[in-house]
Amino acid sequence: MKKLVVISSSPRKDGNSETLAKEFIRGAMDAGNEAELIVLRDYDLKYCTGCYSCAKTGKCFMDDGMNEISQKLIAADVIVFATPVYFYSMSGQLKVMIDRLVPSYREMKADIYMIATQYDNDKEIMEMTFDSIRGATKYCFNNCEEKGLIYGTELWEKKDASVREDYLEQAYNMGKKI
Repeated sequence: MKKLVVISSSPRKDGNSETLAKEFIRGAMDAGNEAELIVLRDYDLKYCTGCYSCAKTGKCFMDDGMNEISQKLIAADVIVFATPVYFYSMSGQLKVMIDRLVPSYREMKADIYMIATQYDNDKEIMEMTFDSIRGATKYCFNNCEEKGLIYGTELWEKKDASVREDYLEQAYNMGKKI
């Protein structure tokens, strides 16, 4: 059994990226794994101030939930980042969270999956989003390996992903293979 932490960075409850993240979780749990969904819109995460006091203390001085999120990510065997694509990159909520991983990113030891959704049908555009996330997962998280990507293209309205059987099946099956 593996422990998954799935980060949903959509500001929309049950938006497209979150819908696919939940389907990923369903597959992983059906395979006997443990999964937790962390919804960033439920937190009031502050921006990193660049003070680096965390380098001395091992945690951020701000008490906004980020230290708890970091500990969950450290304990995870699998981390899934789910984000809508805004202006060719990840959501601002996800970027703020990643920036706040300074005191803990070296401790991550998890397989990495990414889910992104966008209106456009061009997967190449989505690669810029994945590359932005890889700035942390590939170049900073020393003990992590990317295992899978979901390109949710042509999704605009809030519930579009919920009727796309191809994307739902892909997310479920990817989760089930954990």
